[in-house]
Amino acid sequence: MSMKALVYTGPGTVELLDRPRPTVQVPTDAVVRLLHASICGTDLHTLKGDVPSIQPGLVLGHEGVGVIEALGSAVDAFVVGERVLISCMTSCGACPFCRRGLSAHCMNGGWMLGNRIDGTQAEYVRVPHATLSLHRLPESVDSRAAVAVSDAFPTGLECGVLSADVQPGSSVVIVGAGPVGMAALLTAQLYTPAILVVVDLDEARLATARRLGAHATVNSGSTDAEQQLMDLTEGQGFDSVIEAVGIPATFGLCQRVVAIGGRIANVGVHGTKVDLHLETLWERNISIHMSLVNATTTPRLLRLVESGQLDIGSLVTHHFSCAEATQAYDTFQAASRHQALKPMNHGVLYCQILSLDRKQGLYLRDGQLAVNRRDRALSAQFHC
Repeated sequence: MSMKALVYTGPGTVELLDRPRPTVQVPTDAVVRLLHASICGTDLHTLKGDVPSIQPGLVLGHEGVGVIEALGSAVDAFVVGERVLISCMTSCGACPFCRRGLSAHCMNGGWMLGNRIDGTQAEYVRVPHATLSLHRLPESVDSRAAVAVSDAFPTGLECGVLSADVQPGSSVVIVGAGPVGMAALLTAQLYTPAILVVVDLDEARLATARRLGAHATVNSGSTDAEQQLMDLTEGQGFDSVIEAVGIPATFGLCQRVVAIGGRIANVGVHGTKVDLHLETLWERNISIHMSLVNATTTPRLLRLVESGQLDIGSLVTHHFSCAEATQAYDTFQAASRHQALKPMNHGVLYCQILSLDRKQGLYLRDGQLAVNRRDRALSAQFHC
């Protein structure tokens, strides 16, 4: 039997094609019928040919929510028909890295989906090591919003908030108001910092950040942006600095506004070299942390969502039909070319979620708001 899938067909191209449906290959597999999947910034690196491990013909995607269609004989934690979240990282649970909580580096998994095997941007996906790589969705959690817990929220929490050691009463600045930056903003509030600031070039994103709980925002395009940030801390700088962009300018800003004894958490994916100013940092007791998400916090995040303490639905704004799947990539690419902090004047600032279920349609999640000059609506939906 066949299915629809978004297939990487070479640098710069992705096509909606018919592909064979996956089947259980080993006893630890599960096959999931996708309800919703998402486009990640990593997928755009793939599209540009920046990920040599990914060859043309691969189905993209490593995030999604779906319903279990089939199970291998060794998978007894789930039953067919259950609604599940697919983790962005595949974990065998037995290798030395998994035993240390570093599932991103699992010797039998890690970033498999949409990298070494066909991914989630399809109607069906085979999930290896299903017992630890799937999470049962609580009944009260919306499927569409839950896709954000596949990657964006674990990344924002683990690589951002926890790595930056956000503490009650501390001062926190998040540089970059993309989906991961917004996820860091939402999860940082769980730790009750005294001041929580978001930096971005786009006023629409900053307005969204304020709506989602930022105590203050600073437009990094201002000539005195750095001074504004220092004034917010009475010249002391920030205890926790989260870099969520991945370009030299923002990494440099983070180094200049971190407080003595502070911590910089680098979340952004850097495609070019950056300068580390040890000549000014060495005597300030600064810690810098960088990591790839292990998604070990996913169960905790789902409990927070279920209890109503974390509003993941606030990141969902745009919806597309199945036939517009490639348009979703075009939209996402147009935003990402501007390095996440560059203001956009003509359309979606950053977009993520798409669904390939023929009945449910395809849609995008935008962590910073979808905006154009004529329509500032938070959400636009198109259905099959």
